[in-house]
Order: sequence, then structure tokens, then C-alpha cells
Amino acid sequence: MTESIVDVGSLLPSMAEKIEQYYARRQTDRYRIIGIRTGGVWVARALAELLKHPGPVGELDISFYRDDFTRIGLNPRVSPSSLPFATEDQSVLLVDDVIMSGRTVRAAMNELFDFGRPLSIAYAALADVGCRELPIQPDVLGCSLKLEPGKRVKLEGPDPLKLVLKEAGK
Repeated sequence: MTESIVDVGSLLPSMAEKIEQYYARRQTDRYRIIGIRTGGVWVARALAELLKHPGPVGELDISFYRDDFTRIGLNPRVSPSSLPFATEDQSVLLVDDVIMSGRTVRAAMNELFDFGRPLSIAYAALADVGCRELPIQPDVLGCSLKLEPGKRVKLEGPDPLKLVLKEAGK
């Protein structure tokens, strides 16, 4: 059994409140929620439930959009993205579990534009481990973590959602 390093259950209501505030400042409650597979989809679904969001949650599999796929290899479980709604001229909330380099969210935005040009994209991440390679920051963040060398964070779930510490490369 792995130990959770953060109480995800306490982060989600706070994130939902920040999302409501984010869209209230923009004077809209109309936006589409899209999770980045796999952990981001779990977080997106949990947030949609807390927000009582009326629409379905979209899912992006960004495997073919990664710029490091020749170096790290292709995800062995590639499946098609599922966006059961139009993104053209829509406000989109893109949700991920952990932001590290920023490359995953960059790939997700590239894929989103293949579905149409969103009006706006907001980005929510459950945890930030601060190893940025690209100038991308979440608009809504659950928590920031400092990791020891050789460690990484992984979201396990979907029920319950747990952020766990792992050895890098495992």
C-alpha cells in the first residue's frame, strides 16, 4: 500500500471555489471541462461534480502531441480523445493532475486547436512540482510540492484519488 502525501479530498473543494472565482471575474459560468488523460480526467470529473457542472467532461490523450515522444517512447495505452462538445469559440478549462515541465499542457493545447479555436483556455492542476521547462503556469492550483532528487509524484485513483511519492523511473 502506498501512502498519500497530500489530502486530495481537501484540495478539490478549494480548487472548485477558485474555478468559480476565476469564471466569475470573467463574468461567465459557461465553460467546457477537459481532463488530460489519465489523472487529469479523474481530477476533472471530481471537480465537475463539486461544481455541479452541467456538461460532460472531455478527455484528451496527448500521446501523439508530445514533443518528447521520440525520447520517452509512446504511451502503450494510446486511445482516442473524446470531446463530446464543440470547442470552437468556447471557454475551456483544461485540467491536469501534476504540472512539471509544462510540456504536457503545451501538447494538450496543440491538440485542442485541432478540434477548433477555443475562445479561451484556463488551466487547473492538482499539484505543481516546479520543474518548468516552458513558461506555463496554472490559473488554478491545488498545491505546490518540493521533491527530493530521484522522486516523482503520481496520482493514483480514481477512487479514492491519492497523490503518492514514487522513485523516479518507476
